[in-house]
Amino acid sequence: MSALASRLRRIDPAIAQLLLLTVLVFAGMSFLEPRRFLRPYVFESITFVAPELGLLAVAMMVTMLTGGIDLSVIGIANLAGILAGMFFHAVGGAHGPGLAGLAAGPVLVGVLIALGIGLLGGALNGALVAKAKITPILATIGTGQIFTGIALVLTGGPAIVGFPRSWGAIGNGTLGGVAVPALVFLLAAGAVWLILARTSFGVGLKLIGTSARAARFAGLRTVRTVWLSYVLSGVLASLSGIILSGRTNAAKSDYGVSYLLQAVLIAVLGGTNPAGGRGSVPGIVLALIALMLLSSGLQIMRFSNFLVDFIWGAFLLLSIALNALRTRRG
Repeated sequence: MSALASRLRRIDPAIAQLLLLTVLVFAGMSFLEPRRFLRPYVFESITFVAPELGLLAVAMMVTMLTGGIDLSVIGIANLAGILAGMFFHAVGGAHGPGLAGLAAGPVLVGVLIALGIGLLGGALNGALVAKAKITPILATIGTGQIFTGIALVLTGGPAIVGFPRSWGAIGNGTLGGVAVPALVFLLAAGAVWLILARTSFGVGLKLIGTSARAARFAGLRTVRTVWLSYVLSGVLASLSGIILSGRTNAAKSDYGVSYLLQAVLIAVLGGTNPAGGRGSVPGIVLALIALMLLSSGLQIMRFSNFLVDFIWGAFLLLSIALNALRTRRG
């Protein structure tokens, strides 16, 4: 009994709070709409929709650890999907079996193109923030508009429609009865968790967010570390773009615009300190599950989209307030 009590005391208060929130959301929706909410289809659909948002939230958390933020993740995700789609159309034709049945080689090249866009976009963000010393929120708002503008110029506005079947499997397929997007998210989130928990780079991110001056005195290469955090954020955003375009069989410059607020909300609700120094992947996963359950429940209950936006904003303010209170008590 004493050993169990000792383990419970070691649980992060933020994680405990999220567990309680998740249970309350699930219980509340199960009580209000038991026949429609508790259907297997609802939970299955979450495993296909949630990963793309979860990857954006993890990307947001990585940059927030240093006291920064990346508001260009949607622009990177959409541009990655658009350029991959344009490559597929150039190789297999705009329509027909040549495109749908494209071989694994060109599809792999498309994946590399998308991830390369994330790497280049993240490198640009990192250079502006870490080397040019531009305020992160201003730098990434600007680059986000650049990425969206490039996407608009390339497409002329309409969506790029039609992707190979194997690309679509990344967003809609299953493996062993488990949604492929969920597997991709778990692998990526697990890799980020290992990086943050087991490497000097992860420790450096948190130290910079806690005190950049102390990090420099400790001999950390702060410019390089911050730059790499934005590179990692860009790659995660492009991976989200791959899943999104695979799930919808299309890519457009304004897809997933509402995800930006939700990604910030999940990161903060997951225990990430917007001022830097604190954040965890398990917290992001729990916050993602809680908000996906809440979102599904609200859609089932046919809540207005305007009211849902109000709820997200209220949750964000509440999360920031709770984080500030926890920090003062700490």
